[in-house]
Amino acid sequence: HSFKGPVSVRSALASSLNVPAVRTLVIDDVQEFRDRLWALGYHGLVEDGEYYGFSLALGSAEVSLVEQANAFRTFANQGRWSPVHFRIGEKAETARQIVNPAAAFIVGDILADASARADAFGEDSALRLPFWAAAKTGTSKGMRDNWCVGWSDRYTVAVWVGNLEGDSMRAVSGTSGAAPVWRDVMLALHAHRPGKAPSMPAEI
Repeated sequence: HSFKGPVSVRSALASSLNVPAVRTLVIDDVQEFRDRLWALGYHGLVEDGEYYGFSLALGSAEVSLVEQANAFRTFANQGRWSPVHFRIGEKAETARQIVNPAAAFIVGDILADASARADAFGEDSALRLPFWAAAKTGTSKGMRDNWCVGWSDRYTVAVWVGNLEGDSMRAVSGTSGAAPVWRDVMLALHAHRPGKAPSMPAEI
């Protein structure tokens, strides 16, 4: 029940502020956002932008954890998207440039910035690792489930926490539910080699 006034894009994204997210769709276009999500592999979004409305910015549409992981992997791969493969030896498709490499870098830089999210999550949240990693949490409509997705220079990890019956979890958010699991998995994956920050693209 507070209003922060003008905030930077960095602070808004890192702190998961809802008003700037919705305002972005008001300024831009819901249909364009829905089409961008489709291009990123969210193929469960079968309706047009008007059907979802501005709440699409806040997670009102149903998506799968695999879709989430692969969309975030696009940022990890400098904005290049390719389909998920579940078996070794599957023929890889050519990656498509969906997000500008400079934009992908900036999003990663913001989501790896612990000080930018300190207002909302504190200085030492579960999202802070002893090496470079970008992460975003989310809580679905009605607090039914929460998730944390993030990447390093080698791995993209997505975690979902919820009740299989779809019951609400009033006391659990993305930072208290899914983020600690994400942190443990990332630490295990990088036990012998810390993640390294990506190089800044020349056009920035």
